Amino acid sequence: MARMVRTMQCRSVSMGGVSTAAATDVPRRRETKTPLAAMLLGGMLLLGVQHARAAMNFCAAPALQASERTNADLGVKALVANVQAHLNDPAHAVARLHTEGTLPHEGIYDQSVEAEKDLDLLRDAALAWRATSDDRYLKFVDRLLYAWVTTYQPSFNPIDETHFEGLILAYDMTASALPVKTRNAAMAFLTKLANGYIEQIDAQPRPLTGTYRNNWQSHRVKLISMAAFTLDNRKMIDAAQRLFIEHVGDNIAPDGSTVDFAERDALHYVTYDLQPLVTAALAARRHNRNWLPQRAASGASLAAALNWLTPYALGTKTHEEFVHSNVPFDAKRREAGLPGYAGPWDPKSATELFHLAARLDGRYAPIALRLAPTPPAWLAVCLPLPAR
Repeated sequence: MARMVRTMQCRSVSMGGVSTAAATDVPRRRETKTPLAAMLLGGMLLLGVQHARAAMNFCAAPALQASERTNADLGVKALVANVQAHLNDPAHAVARLHTEGTLPHEGIYDQSVEAEKDLDLLRDAALAWRATSDDRYLKFVDRLLYAWVTTYQPSFNPIDETHFEGLILAYDMTASALPVKTRNAAMAFLTKLANGYIEQIDAQPRPLTGTYRNNWQSHRVKLISMAAFTLDNRKMIDAAQRLFIEHVGDNIAPDGSTVDFAERDALHYVTYDLQPLVTAALAARRHNRNWLPQRAASGASLAAALNWLTPYALGTKTHEEFVHSNVPFDAKRREAGLPGYAGPWDPKSATELFHLAARLDGRYAPIALRLAPTPPAWLAVCLPLPAR
């Protein structure tokens, strides 16, 4: 029965603050419409209202994964094996992370990178639980999630905090089954995180400039959007959509080129700018909001930016990275010998971006598959099929 409750709740999205079965945007999904199924679903929903407040369900339902096992099998095995190897690891939760603007071995960079691994592991453990229904993975999520949301103090530096998308996804997939103590602590943490970013942005003079216009803002918008949809907070959702559209207008030109490309002369930063926006759009899509073609007042759109990057991803255009960057830190990283900060751009660095984009629009699937025949393991389990 517990497994049935989890499965039914995992297939829900939000409507009016109450979970209800609907996911018309999920590719190739077939919903059962028999009266018996409806009655069972109604009972599960009553339980869900009492016990959960996560409604985004960014990832596809486990039933979809099972029916399309040939698409996800390798990803499932790799992901579950990795999580299993870490089940007895302690949480590495810290009160502060800081990697932005620093090189390896500077400040707390190394400690932060090590701690951040927990956030991806949280996401993967939640996916392992959904794929296997093995409660060991749920208990692992509970332990790591509680440690992080009761230890970490948001700095509202989006570059330092962008990896919290993994924590949000973990909560989103497991909230209905988490102990009340963990669920309440996670809800409070995500509310503080999202509202803090919204207040920070809304306090800025318009038009937005600097890091409120470049890739930093993309990461802010991503964190706000993911938290808003998983908490099913209507005020936050409205703010997320408003800020997404504003940022598209601020950062993306009508031809699809970005502020980051102009500033950094690097496709590295175009990818870093667009991937969080695609992730935000996927969160919105699960609530039947299509942000991909959404146009700003200027006519700019996320779709146009992805289309602009496509020839480079396919190799029909090439680019020497960071040659004319006006940011001193780029030269510092090049001199330190960090890979990717000189020489031609490697299209494979956009693999995850285009596999994510393919979950929004199937037109990007051929590009993604050319870059890599399979998506990253977590995405193979989370969303095994591209959109139509």
